[in-house]
Amino acid sequence: MHSLLRLLQAPRSPSKAPSIQRDSIGFVLDDGRHVDVLRVRDPRARRIKLSVDERGARLSLPLRASLVAGERFLHEHRDWLGLQLAAQGEHAGQGLLRGVTDSLPLRGDDVPLRWTGGRALRIELDLDHGLLFAAPVTAGDAGLRRALRDFYEAQGRADVGRWLPGYLDGLPRAPSRIVFKRTSSQWGSLAPDGTLSLDLALVLARPSAFEYVLVHELCHLLHADHSRRFWREVEARFPTWRDERHYFHAEGRRLKARLRGLLAG
Repeated sequence: MHSLLRLLQAPRSPSKAPSIQRDSIGFVLDDGRHVDVLRVRDPRARRIKLSVDERGARLSLPLRASLVAGERFLHEHRDWLGLQLAAQGEHAGQGLLRGVTDSLPLRGDDVPLRWTGGRALRIELDLDHGLLFAAPVTAGDAGLRRALRDFYEAQGRADVGRWLPGYLDGLPRAPSRIVFKRTSSQWGSLAPDGTLSLDLALVLARPSAFEYVLVHELCHLLHADHSRRFWREVEARFPTWRDERHYFHAEGRRLKARLRGLLAG
C-alpha cells in the first residue's frame, strides 16, 4: 500500500538554487551628479561590496544582507564612489566625434586622425601620415562607430596573422576560429571547441602585451589550467610575460574604458 501511495504522489521538484537578482538604483553624489548603480544580490557574495569599472558602479549584496544595509553602505562610501567614477570618465576620454576627434589609440600610441568626405565609410592607416577617416555626410554616429570597430578588428586580425604561425610548432592543433569582442575583465579565453576569443581592446595596447595574451591562450591548447606546467610553456614561448602582466595591471582598465568610450552609443 505504501509503495502504491508513493507512486501516486506527484514527484517532488528539486529545489532551485538561489539565482542572481539585478536591478538599478538611482543615486545622487555630493557634487549633484545623478548616477545609476547596478545592485546585484548574489548568493556567492560573502559581504557587501561596491566596485566601479568601465561599465559603471556595482553594489553586490549577499543574500542575508538587507536592501537598507546596502543603501547605507552606498551612502557611507559616496566620496569614494565619486572619485572612482570621475577617474573612469578620465580613462574613457572623449567619444568619437566627426571632425573633432583628432587622434585614435592604436598599438600603444595615439595616432593622428584626419577626416574627409567620401562615398563609403572607411578608415585607412598610413604609416607616414596616420589615420584617414572617410565618412559620407549621410553617415550617422552609429555608422562611424561601427566603421571604427571593424577597423580595430581588422588590425587585430592582421596582428594575429603575423604572430600565430611562429607559435604553432609544438601545439596539438591551431585554434578552430578566432573572434574579437569587448569584455569587462578578461583579455582572452579558449573554449573547449578551440574557439579563441580576444578582447578588442588589445588592439589599443602595446603590441608586446597583445602578443603575450595570444601566447597565453595558445598554451591552453596544451594545458587547460594554470598549473606549473602551463606557466613553463608560457615561459618557454614568451620569457617577458611578467612585464606584460604588469602592463595590464597598470593600463588595462584605461584601455578598456577608452575603447568603451569610443564605441559606446
